[in-house]
Amino acid sequence: MNTHAGHDTVAAGDPSAWLVPLTVVAVTGGLYLAGTWLWSLRRGRPWSPWRTASWCAGTVVVALALSPLTDSPTARAHMVQHLMLGMLAPIGLVLGAPVTLLLGVLPPPAARRLTAILRTPVFHVVSHPVTAAALNVGGMFVLYLTPLFVLASERPAVHHLLHVHFLVAGYLFAWAIAGPDPAPNRPGMTTRVIVLVVSAAAHGYLAKLLYAQANALPPGADFTVADLQSAAQWMYYGGDVTEILLAVALFSTWLRHRSRLHAPGGVSRADVGTPRA
Repeated sequence: MNTHAGHDTVAAGDPSAWLVPLTVVAVTGGLYLAGTWLWSLRRGRPWSPWRTASWCAGTVVVALALSPLTDSPTARAHMVQHLMLGMLAPIGLVLGAPVTLLLGVLPPPAARRLTAILRTPVFHVVSHPVTAAALNVGGMFVLYLTPLFVLASERPAVHHLLHVHFLVAGYLFAWAIAGPDPAPNRPGMTTRVIVLVVSAAAHGYLAKLLYAQANALPPGADFTVADLQSAAQWMYYGGDVTEILLAVALFSTWLRHRSRLHAPGGVSRADVGTPRA
């Protein structure tokens, strides 16, 4: 059985193969840059270039994950793609603080509506670190320990939906753990550190399980044992790198918030709802 029959592989040299990734960069990057211009116009001060660089880096990672460079029928290529979409790109996008930027450029009525959404109980539950970790890391367990992986390999629609899930769940997790955007009722540092450590341990356990059971996992897949073990190694070590980056982002955001609390004038409107110490 060929578990990749449903994939439409396009040669990297074909210009059309780069249409989707280039569109991602152009649209998301263009909208963000337009927002920074409006911010400077309305606020009388420039938007942080570090935030802009972070957002652009995240969009580039997403584009690379969707490009022909990762379009290969190997387990290792799939794993790299999932790491980029679900773990690495979200860190860059979250540190771009898009919600703060949006609140700064929207008309007051629209900004108030967005703030009201951020304060709803439903959003509070969905954006809680435990929920976000369950969606993010838990989704990986479901993918690799059930027939879902083979189903996604055979059906492009499922494959693309999984990409959307990993990107959204990864963004939500990074936002819940280390997001600099306003987040009313966001849990304190202790909760977020514990969730990050537990999710990292669960991610590492899954990688070791896939390595040890490469002859049987994912169920129904026809990859070679060597290919699956290579993919598991990418999951293990690549996960370590991204989790360390997320931890650095968490403590950097926390320290920046504390410095603003102790600065003259207290906390700005953009800081309302940011993490408590």
